[in-house]
Amino acid sequence: MRSVSNRTRIGLLAAFTAFSAVLSTGSAAAATELNGDWAPFDRCPVDAPAMLAADGVNTIATCIASSSVTGSITLGKSKVPTGNSDLQLGVIQRSDGTNSLVAPPEGALTADAAEVPGGLLGLMCPSAIPFVSAICRQLTDNNLNRITATIEPAGAPRDFSMVAAFSTGEPILTIPVRIHLRNPFLGDKCYIGTTADPVLLKPQNLNVPSLSLQRFAADGTRDDEGEMGRYTFAGADQGDATFAVPGASGCGAGLLDWAVNLKTGLPSAAGKNSVKLNDTSTYFGSPYDPAGLAPDEGKKLSEFWHSAVR
Repeated sequence: MRSVSNRTRIGLLAAFTAFSAVLSTGSAAAATELNGDWAPFDRCPVDAPAMLAADGVNTIATCIASSSVTGSITLGKSKVPTGNSDLQLGVIQRSDGTNSLVAPPEGALTADAAEVPGGLLGLMCPSAIPFVSAICRQLTDNNLNRITATIEPAGAPRDFSMVAAFSTGEPILTIPVRIHLRNPFLGDKCYIGTTADPVLLKPQNLNVPSLSLQRFAADGTRDDEGEMGRYTFAGADQGDATFAVPGASGCGAGLLDWAVNLKTGLPSAAGKNSVKLNDTSTYFGSPYDPAGLAPDEGKKLSEFWHSAVR
C-alpha cells in the first residue's frame, strides 16, 4: 500500500470535520446509483465549479454523506419521529485550514416523511375553541386525521468544529431546518420554523463512532491500491438539546397556527427541545493522494464519480 504524505493526512483530518457534520439524518431516494464504495455519495456535487477548481494542494475537493434510519425530535410538548433522510455535501479544504461547503443542486438535505403519532387529534384536540372543536369532530376519517412531518433544509450548514468531529459533547456544526407538517386541514404550507427563522440544530456525538478505511478503484470497486479512499464512521448516536423552536406558520392558511402552537407549546425556548438520531453512518470520500492529482484533483474526482455511475 502506498504511503500517505503529511499533507494528505492533514487534508483527511480536515475533511473529517465536514463529513462528521453530516451526522444529522438518514437516507432518501437517490438520484443516481453508484457502484461499490461510491454508493453513499450518490448526490455529491462533483460538477460544481468550486469542486472542479480544486487543485489537490491549495484546495482539496471531497464528498461527505451521512444517514440515520431512526430518531426523534421533541418540539415543545410534542415528540415527532424523524424519517429516513440523507445529508450530502461537497467540501473544499484550503491549505490555511479553513473549509467551505458546496450543496447539491436539490439541497444538502433530503428526507422521507414520518407519520405524527395521534395525527391531528393528538396535535390539536380536544379544544375548547368552537372552530377547532368542529374540526376535531370531523376527524373520524384516518385520511383527514393523518399528519406527516418532514425535516427540510432551511439554510446552509455552517460552523464546523474539527475537534468536535472526533469527540463527544461538542457541537459539530449548525444545521438550519424547518418541520413541514402536511394534513388536509393544515394544508401544504404548514411549517414549524421558516427559512427566515429556522430551527438551528447543533448535533454532537453522544458516543464515539467506530472508524474504518476502505480503499477503492476510481469506479468504486474495492481495491487496496485504489485511487480513492473512504472513511466510514458508524454506530454513533447524535443529539442536541440546546435549540429554540419558533411558532408554526401557514397552517390552515394561517388560521390554525395558534391552535398548533397552543397544543404543542410553541414557540419553545432553548433547553426545552431535543433531537436524537440513532446509529448514524457517516462517510468521507476523496482521492487517497490528492496532491498526486495536482493541479486537477477536483476534475479527477468528478471523473472518478462519473465512472462509477451504473
